[in-house]
Amino acid sequence: MFQFRLLSITALLLGFVLLGNAQNAQDISAKEAAYTKTITDRADKIVQKLEVKKEKKALKVRDLIANQYRNLNDIHEQKKNSILALKGNTSLNKEQLAAEIQKVEQKTEVDQTTLHEKFIKSLSKELSDTQVEAVKDGMTYNVLPNTYKAYQEMLPDLTKEQKKQILDYLTEAREHAMDAETSEKKHAWFGKYKGKINNYLSAQGVDMKKAGQEWEKKIKAAESSKKEPNKTSGQ
Repeated sequence: MFQFRLLSITALLLGFVLLGNAQNAQDISAKEAAYTKTITDRADKIVQKLEVKKEKKALKVRDLIANQYRNLNDIHEQKKNSILALKGNTSLNKEQLAAEIQKVEQKTEVDQTTLHEKFIKSLSKELSDTQVEAVKDGMTYNVLPNTYKAYQEMLPDLTKEQKKQILDYLTEAREHAMDAETSEKKHAWFGKYKGKINNYLSAQGVDMKKAGQEWEKKIKAAESSKKEPNKTSGQ
């Protein structure tokens, strides 16, 4: 009788474990499905603006972009988990911990660069140079074209050489931003390079502070004029 009860309890406990494992598996599956939908939708929005005529090619490009998001996420998660593990290692002193974290960050950078180059190579097989540029802009919230346009409007007397340098800086920022794990970090890369641009223009004799103040006034004036009701004769 005792053995029967023991077996019953064991079977019951095993049932709870299996039930718990099944629930965890369902949660993981639901989370994965939601993530897949998110990155697929994000990639699809980018592809829709490329005007790819062949549906099969459009789907292939969409999947390339979605897989790039997934692969980048895997790299970032690996970095996060590795650093957490290092911080939990009580045998490392402060200097050793910093050195090990630096190694993780360096490996992450190498992995990102390798993945980045492979991704661009794959895209280039399916798209024109202009379309590849559009994908890059789509993955970085169109910060490059918007910022480049703003500089030209703020500083209409920019020389051809200055415009080229600004575009070169923004292009370099975009390459880094494409691999960043969050929107904040993507924007941070552009912020870093806008600092370089401003320093470059200041060295060229451009009064960036004055130009910025005048630009703000123009923007406010334009916004104010839009808010004013239209006036027609006779009213």
